[in-house]
Amino acid sequence: MADKAQLRFGDKTVDLEILVGSEDERAIDIRKLRDSTGLITFDPGYANTGSCRSAITFIDGDKGILRYRGIPIEELASRSTFLEVAYLLIYGSLPTEADLYRFVESIRRHSMLHEDMKRFYGALPKDAHPMAACSAAVGALATFYPDSLDHRDARQVEISVHRLIAKLPTIAGYAYKHSIGQPFMYPNNRLEYIGNFLHMLFANPCEEFHVDPVVEKAIDLLFILHADHEQNCSTSTVRLVGSSNANLFAAISAGINALWGPLHGGANQAVIEMLERIRDEGMSARQFVDRAKDKNDTARLMGFGHRVYKNFDPRMKIIKKACDEVLTKLGVNNKLLEIAKELEEIALKDDYFIERKLYPNVDFYSGVIYNAIGTPANMFTVMFALGRLPGWIAHWSEMHTDHDTKIGRPRQVYIGEKQRSWVPFSQR
Repeated sequence: MADKAQLRFGDKTVDLEILVGSEDERAIDIRKLRDSTGLITFDPGYANTGSCRSAITFIDGDKGILRYRGIPIEELASRSTFLEVAYLLIYGSLPTEADLYRFVESIRRHSMLHEDMKRFYGALPKDAHPMAACSAAVGALATFYPDSLDHRDARQVEISVHRLIAKLPTIAGYAYKHSIGQPFMYPNNRLEYIGNFLHMLFANPCEEFHVDPVVEKAIDLLFILHADHEQNCSTSTVRLVGSSNANLFAAISAGINALWGPLHGGANQAVIEMLERIRDEGMSARQFVDRAKDKNDTARLMGFGHRVYKNFDPRMKIIKKACDEVLTKLGVNNKLLEIAKELEEIALKDDYFIERKLYPNVDFYSGVIYNAIGTPANMFTVMFALGRLPGWIAHWSEMHTDHDTKIGRPRQVYIGEKQRSWVPFSQR
């Protein structure tokens, strides 16, 4: 017999089933709670609430473990490619050589945007944030490609998936070019996926552009590390919007907006701004750490701590090593990296951070790499979105095959006024 949890409320006892996951994670099933007791649970931020059962990504925050479809992130980072990881997340298993070839070629063929979308960008202000442009453009794909919006049609879903993965780099490249007043660069399908994106980002019609293989490999790695992280804010947003049977483009557009928030995807930009502030104001790393510990000071040590990990973020270790390798190969002497290492060394020995289990997270070094290769700060979160796209798609797809899925509709505890009457102006 399955384990049960008992809830006592007044003189009533309710038995609640305990669900057990494949990694022995346990959850109290409260789906019958309201009907049985009239009670709801109260969990702001959903830190103790499981919204679904998922077979995509496993995290053990205490042990610093991250696996995609059962495969450790360390193995994927050292042996795989971003598009192979995308296939793994979306379809559930590693592709055969033939499967991967067909997948990559399909992505390659769909990289062009509808030509009329140029006018769409032209209507945006020059100083429009690239995340706003990307979100709007992804939502607009539903108007340009209405032939693949039915989530019940497997072929239409596959076409939408391939279109999104193929076109988001083009959308991002166009958004950046628009923001700096340069001509759009069409995709070059002779290039690989990451190289093509870098071409659209940094090339211009006046001169030849050659993709640096060191940079290409580094971005591929960063995208792998960002590809999924189970039920985070943006992924939960994609699921919530998708639960209404909104099309994939609409759900991903909503996810991009959620990622834009500085508490989510904007953290790596905040890290760079912090490092630049330390450099520009001539502060030492020790001085800044001391200020960050002072509750009366506005200084905050960005890139430390994580909602899930109470140990080292396993992605951070990989990124730190990659950061050293990339900057060495590029011959870049980066002051921001020096400051970052000093901050990390000081914080890891400081009882204040140790007691609070505040360790460097994935954002702490990723921004340093983006900065070193010339990526503007307002594109950092766009890079995050490009990496996270396969995870969003995987969760949207999984949700539509889960028999437990219902339209998302959280409850609330109302604390407003009790019933009262309308009164005329003279009595207010």
